[in-house]
Amino acid sequence: MALRLLVVVAVAAVVSCAVAADEGSVVEVWPMPATASKGGQTLHVSRELRMTAEGSKYADGEAILKDAFQRMVTLIELDHVINGSSQGLPLLAGVNVVVHLPGDELNFGVDESYNLSVPATGSPIYAQIEAQTVFGALHALETFSQLCNFDFASRLIELQSAPWSITDMPRFPYRGLLIDTSRHYLPVPVIKSVIDSMTYSKLNVLHWHIVDEQSFPIEIPSYPKLWNGAYSYSERYTMDDAIDIVQYAERRGVNVLAEIDVPGHALSWGVGYPSLWPSATCKEPLDVSSESTFQVINGILSDFSKVFKFKFVHLGGDEVNTSCWTSTPRVKAWLAQHGMKESDAYRYFVLRAQKIAKSHGYEVINWEETFNNFGDKLDRRTVVHNWLGGGVAEKVVAAGLRCIVSNQDKWYLDHLEVTWDGFYMNEPLRNIKNPAQQKLVLGGEVCMWAEHIDASDIQQTIWPRAAAAAERLWTPFEKLSKEWEIAALSARLARFRCLLNHRGIAAGPVTGYGRSAPAEPSSCIKQ
Repeated sequence: MALRLLVVVAVAAVVSCAVAADEGSVVEVWPMPATASKGGQTLHVSRELRMTAEGSKYADGEAILKDAFQRMVTLIELDHVINGSSQGLPLLAGVNVVVHLPGDELNFGVDESYNLSVPATGSPIYAQIEAQTVFGALHALETFSQLCNFDFASRLIELQSAPWSITDMPRFPYRGLLIDTSRHYLPVPVIKSVIDSMTYSKLNVLHWHIVDEQSFPIEIPSYPKLWNGAYSYSERYTMDDAIDIVQYAERRGVNVLAEIDVPGHALSWGVGYPSLWPSATCKEPLDVSSESTFQVINGILSDFSKVFKFKFVHLGGDEVNTSCWTSTPRVKAWLAQHGMKESDAYRYFVLRAQKIAKSHGYEVINWEETFNNFGDKLDRRTVVHNWLGGGVAEKVVAAGLRCIVSNQDKWYLDHLEVTWDGFYMNEPLRNIKNPAQQKLVLGGEVCMWAEHIDASDIQQTIWPRAAAAAERLWTPFEKLSKEWEIAALSARLARFRCLLNHRGIAAGPVTGYGRSAPAEPSSCIKQ
């Protein structure tokens, strides 16, 4: 028996005069859908826009879809007063959402595809969303929201260019954004705002670089003194905070990837447990000779496994300066006893940490230095995270390992000199022609390292450049804009940037470098 869900909310709508749309005209949706056709009719949206679920197999017991629909309505209203009259005119009465699968577990690689159609006529007129999973339906609601805007003449919400028919699915299953809460603490509401902004361009992995040498802000119940390494008493996250962030993200179709970077980038660990340092004067990398080091890693990952349910955990492994191991007599003696050079100890540490993570049910992501130094020794399920530059992904997949692309010359958001078009044109599959090897590239990630950002400027540093990468990761390759189409692409991105601003996201101008200020008084869409 088909279940029926009804949600009534306050918005507005009617049909006004139809205007023929030019064939091939621009689709103002970001990222660009796989296929889209449109007409020339302008609809307005009913003040009592309804969501129904005729024919759906998804019960929505956790109200994921209901809440998403209500958020979508709030977004299209943009806090305008909707008080126009639609008396005597046909209305876009609602959205019927059909989800074919009953589950709502956000597994990696979950089907995110959807179909969206908006008819121009009917009695009543209902948009139709069809998706295999609720997470595809969430993307469809976001696309629907971008078809709507406030009509200042009628004081209603309008939807232009009906009828619409959109079929859409992601190009890559991993579309990530890294945030860094060690270099600067980010309050929980700021992290949630970043998660919300990710969904507007269909990014689906929040890579949370939680700790680093500067600070250790998260509670670890198994080792409660670790967060003594936080900057201050108030710049911390409890385990309940982490659970809240993960659940908030998952309800929006975003997985949270937790990272602890070992054995380097870990000086802050020793504030609470000095025995983790090789010595009081040489404090990182972590002490490879001590069993307690690996017991602490085990405790952290054990606690993580109760909170961070994503199948992957990131164990870092980059920029490891091993000189402390040979300059500390006790550690140097241990190396000699085990017949190890510094490079051997580095490999030993990474591989042992991988085994610990596997024992807690995780698959491991490591930064590319691990592959560059001992790729043939890595666990064969390792995902190699490229960051140093181009050409690495093709070597990784040729070796049969999976890869995530974040080459710093193009996809590091803290590199303010990299403009949005550099982000857009960065192709994860460059020089990878073998279809089997192409499938080993899981996707890509833009990285918001926080040495020079905090809650005051994170969003304008992320956006709109991250959106350029988001379209590269979502849209089919053949539909992506080419270098000679930059002018039209820039106009589309400028409109999306304005949409972000309207939604309360402090996205910087498209023109100029990252985090630029507006050059002069002008319209948002010209900046």
